[in-house]
Amino acid sequence: MDYRYAGDAHERLFASYQEDSDPFPTSVTACFPDRDHRREEVAILQELFFPTCWNAPELVRDELAVLDRLDELGSLFKAGICPYTDSRPDETVAAVLDSLPRIRELLKLDVEAAYKGDPAAKTYMEIIRSYPGFLAIAVQRVAHVLYGLDAAEYARELTEYAKTQTGIDIHPGAEIGEHFFIDHGTSVVIGETATVGEWVRLYQDVTLGALHFEEEEGDEHALKKGYKRHPDIGDHVVIGAGTKVLGAVTVGDHVSIGANSWITEDVDDHTKVFIKDHPTQERKRYD
Repeated sequence: MDYRYAGDAHERLFASYQEDSDPFPTSVTACFPDRDHRREEVAILQELFFPTCWNAPELVRDELAVLDRLDELGSLFKAGICPYTDSRPDETVAAVLDSLPRIRELLKLDVEAAYKGDPAAKTYMEIIRSYPGFLAIAVQRVAHVLYGLDAAEYARELTEYAKTQTGIDIHPGAEIGEHFFIDHGTSVVIGETATVGEWVRLYQDVTLGALHFEEEEGDEHALKKGYKRHPDIGDHVVIGAGTKVLGAVTVGDHVSIGANSWITEDVDDHTKVFIKDHPTQERKRYD
């Protein structure tokens, strides 16, 4: 299912590559082992977003090579969207491809947040190639655009693939701000109607989920769809490992939530939340 892109994203992406400088990787001579298990759309997205990290130096050298990759990606997007809809997919695909330069700029901010937020991070290259949280947000940012263009089913395919690779489940409907970082990542869940502000850092096993579900009127076996049921997280928030933030609650700006907390009510700005009384640990020797 061929697709030909007629926009200017290749020009903007190519110009963006030329503006990169240290600490972002810029060498066009680096060569990494192939990863054959990747889904093709995601592999192309990785090349388009950071070509010097994914063995695609031709994208930095030749603007028309970027256009060719956009055509290839567009054809895959079109094939993925068409089974779900009778509408004209070309317009949707073009809109998603148009968004890629802006998404690339957001991802560069996410790399910065990961580097500044993780004492173990050594280089931007390491984050781009190996951090599961970065892969998850890279796919979700693209899927979120698809979701907003009435291609929610295909968007979900992409985020579910990212979940199989990372253990991180971010619904494509979730709205994620700039400088977002998930450290470690396994078992993080962010629900469809969640919103997340800027400079937010999450640790493993965090859930931004629903507290309860409403039933569809007239059908006790069906759950209601399309209503607000997940949290709103403000700017400059850190949420520790194992914490559950549940329901349509609001967590304000400059908030720190300690590990294993259970949040079902609003949290004001400039607040620390933590478990005060930890369980007593007992030890018994075996003879």
